[in-house]
Amino acid sequence: MQLDDVRMIVTGAAHGIGRGTVAACLREGARVVALDVALPDAEHPVHAIRNAAASARFARCDVTVKDEVDRVFDEAVRTLGGLDVLVHAAGILRLGAAADLTPEACEEVLRVNVMGTILTNQAAFRHMKERGGRIVNFGSGGGVRGQIGSAHYAASKGAVHSWTRTAAQEWGRHKISVNAVAPAAWTKMYDDYLAAMPEGVREIFLAETSKRMPLADRLGDPEKDIAPVVVFLASDAAHFMTGQIVPVDGGMVMLGS
Repeated sequence: MQLDDVRMIVTGAAHGIGRGTVAACLREGARVVALDVALPDAEHPVHAIRNAAASARFARCDVTVKDEVDRVFDEAVRTLGGLDVLVHAAGILRLGAAADLTPEACEEVLRVNVMGTILTNQAAFRHMKERGGRIVNFGSGGGVRGQIGSAHYAASKGAVHSWTRTAAQEWGRHKISVNAVAPAAWTKMYDDYLAAMPEGVREIFLAETSKRMPLADRLGDPEKDIAPVVVFLASDAAHFMTGQIVPVDGGMVMLGS
């Protein structure tokens, strides 16, 4: 198992990619504390562990509140007996034309996506700096190429990419790797995003998205397509990678092209 006895915190773990990551990491033998501002449902992987080597528990955490992040991370690390990996999957996606965005709308997205990344990464660093570890953040193709109709989201993910590269440079001397996945996954958050689009715009958006993906005609599955790459980045196999933004999106974003 790639993550046998690895001690992990996964944020944004109640739904979507975070939930899929928890399931995949438990299959690989990890011990996981799953965090989210929302409660997990009865079918969540933390309630149905099928691998005797793995263990999991859930804790509520608002990643935008520093005192809460620090307290919950301290409690999680005490439970786990240390921290080897942070997977920071918590984030939000909102619609809004660039010319019409209000300060309040921008602040909401930037607070969750940018400050949430900074605060959770800092909390993980404090527990990893003596013995090393791995941090996996979540960026977005929108942070690379922009995202029409969601400029504040694209800006927030561009900031996550820059933070990831900078933290990788500063924390490498502590043997801490910091990478990010830029996924294209069909999740509840994506369903909500589509539902907020006007009729007609949604169909055009989906058609354009499909045309940009050489490997598929729709976004990926969080557990089958995205989580295995997260498992790899959390494992010893990725020990010589840091500061990388890894698109897992069927070919929508080809970095360097």
